[in-house]
Amino acid sequence: MSRALLPDLAPWKASADFRRLWKSGLISNFGSFLTFVALPVQLKDLTESAAAVGAIGAVELLPLIVCGLYGGALADALDKRKLIVWTEAGQGLLSAALLLNALLPRPAVWPLYVVAALSSALVSVQRPALDSLWPRIVAHDDMPAAASLNSLRWTVGGVAGPAVAGVVVAYAGLGWAYAADLLTFAVSLAYIARIAPSPAAEEAAKPDLKAIAEGARYAWSRKELLGTYAVDLAAMFLAMPLAVLPFLADDLHARWALGLMYATIPAGALLVSLTSGWTSRVHRHGVLVVLSAAGWGLAVAAAGVCGNVWLVLLFLAVGGGFDMVSGIFRAAMWNQTIPDELRGRLAGIELLSYSVGPQLGQVRAGGTAAWAGVRASVWSGGLACAGAVGLLALCLPGLMTYDARTNEHAVRMRERRAAVSA
Repeated sequence: MSRALLPDLAPWKASADFRRLWKSGLISNFGSFLTFVALPVQLKDLTESAAAVGAIGAVELLPLIVCGLYGGALADALDKRKLIVWTEAGQGLLSAALLLNALLPRPAVWPLYVVAALSSALVSVQRPALDSLWPRIVAHDDMPAAASLNSLRWTVGGVAGPAVAGVVVAYAGLGWAYAADLLTFAVSLAYIARIAPSPAAEEAAKPDLKAIAEGARYAWSRKELLGTYAVDLAAMFLAMPLAVLPFLADDLHARWALGLMYATIPAGALLVSLTSGWTSRVHRHGVLVVLSAAGWGLAVAAAGVCGNVWLVLLFLAVGGGFDMVSGIFRAAMWNQTIPDELRGRLAGIELLSYSVGPQLGQVRAGGTAAWAGVRASVWSGGLACAGAVGLLALCLPGLMTYDARTNEHAVRMRERRAAVSA
């Protein structure tokens, strides 16, 4: 493989705290993906209802919105490391609750929804702190490389977790998947505890509605940022097929392939991450966000049309690759242009853009599948995604003209970081 394609390891080499944060996320993500597969499979087995599985997204939505916005304000006002530690511990306790329920002679359905809602709340508080911590410990010009490495961390867990989960759930049982997730949270906490404190900036605002509104006003003033939020929201709401994958596997008479279906989207993303060296040399980030989001939709549509399981897996992997390209350049735009004192609140808004879409997408996919069929739910959503992204590109010219070398906000942040380092 050409050296120019290999991931840029500059952030990894320069920052011990970045390495610790990366390792923690890798381990935690692996366990979370075990539960990510096990939970809908358990719901399907208990209810035999696509709508019931899709309803996971509905119960996660309100905590995601409320806690995401407030979590962003907390990330700006509190020590980010402490916030990450406490929310990680809370997620470990929720994994223990799933394990206890799975071990009952007759597992109940309601705890699955309760845990899904509480987990959504904790993740929504934690993610703004995580997303606003690593830009503090990485040099400004290394942020695209750090975004690629963070994506690599996520995709390794996203490939290995579902693949292992499919085997564990099928042959060992749901309890083992939840137990493994619990163990990974314990190991992850050991890494996070060694990260240096990251206290709030001196000019940090109190975590109240006024602070949240200030972050929202800043986001509204940045039309290129709004474009990234809108494109990702459309892509995830219209084309995310995860809720119906257990039913798609049954439709294709390939239940054995369910774990692979969950793994192929992150597998495609992993391939992009492993060859992401080229991303540091791209400056027109907005164009890549739009083109790759449209590619994601078309790939998902192709997966819905195909009746061969291997072609379905191929197109899901292609879609995952496109989605990763979009994610890398969205993260680069966000982290190279947003002031540190607003980083947490804007990370909360970002969380809504890339999380609310998938949650609503689960409801859309499950409801459409119940009404029109599983495969129609997949291909129609993919085509709608491609069309919506095209319309957004026409309506948001600032996104298409964004250039990291000349954008006023990127230039200002580059100068601020240089002045601090001098």
